[in-house]
Amino acid sequence: MIAAIRSFFADQGFLEVQTPLLTRAPAPESSIDAFPVSRSGDTSDLYLVPSPELHLKRLLAEGFEKIFQLGPVFRRGERGTHHVPEFTLVEWYRTGADYHKLMSDCEAMLRQAASAAGWDHDEIRYQGRTISLAPPFPRITVNDAFQMFAGWHPGPEPDPDRFDKDMVEKVEPALPQDRACFLMDFPASCASMARLKPSDRSVSERVELYAGELELANGFSELTDPVEQAERFRREQSRRRGLGLPIYPWPGSFMNALEKCPESAGMAMGIDRLVMLLTDAAAIDQVLTFTPEES
Repeated sequence: MIAAIRSFFADQGFLEVQTPLLTRAPAPESSIDAFPVSRSGDTSDLYLVPSPELHLKRLLAEGFEKIFQLGPVFRRGERGTHHVPEFTLVEWYRTGADYHKLMSDCEAMLRQAASAAGWDHDEIRYQGRTISLAPPFPRITVNDAFQMFAGWHPGPEPDPDRFDKDMVEKVEPALPQDRACFLMDFPASCASMARLKPSDRSVSERVELYAGELELANGFSELTDPVEQAERFRREQSRRRGLGLPIYPWPGSFMNALEKCPESAGMAMGIDRLVMLLTDAAAIDQVLTFTPEES
């Protein structure tokens, strides 16, 4: 399956790159916590990367047009049926593209990986149900999904606790069970590093891929405005402080690179969950060589 994914990118003219697994400044996201690996006094000098995102965008700023990285990432405090603290991620970026192109990439890549796993291109079986991978996958906006399945309209700045709870308990279980699908146009406050939609700035050009109730991928039309990105990072730092989480050093090298970053789009897909889907595994432990407890 991994060979098929690499082949997909090679056929598309992508360059595979390898960026550092250690960073001095992870992205200051309140929902993701990085592992500190060295300390000087009371502060961390280095962290294991929770994502290669910042490094890959620095490469975009240097003129690379189509790049991907496939390898391990690390997130503190993640353990469950679908979560482990060390997992495999494939992350890719295209210049001159937006999140619509990422959705086309996902449709083609899933079918290629499914074929490598022995399935028919257009159909797999997962946990007792048949799931179609025939493109195009349904595209559902977050506002429509919440209106249909949770009974309310999130708007640009929904209450984060209510939004997250209803997303997990009401929206995700109600997404199509017989099709892979995209959930798109997240509220502006959930934009992360995505740009806001030019035609409707109450939502962001962010998309997530689902199949078999598994969230497989998350991507954006990238925000390339360093002023707006700095404001978002400062808000996230404030949220981390309020949650009692460590405050990371300011990612100055990334912010400097963002000033010359071209219009682009990027997506991250969890390989372990994709393998779960294509091997009919109910838990992520079933597709790992060693679980965290066995490592």
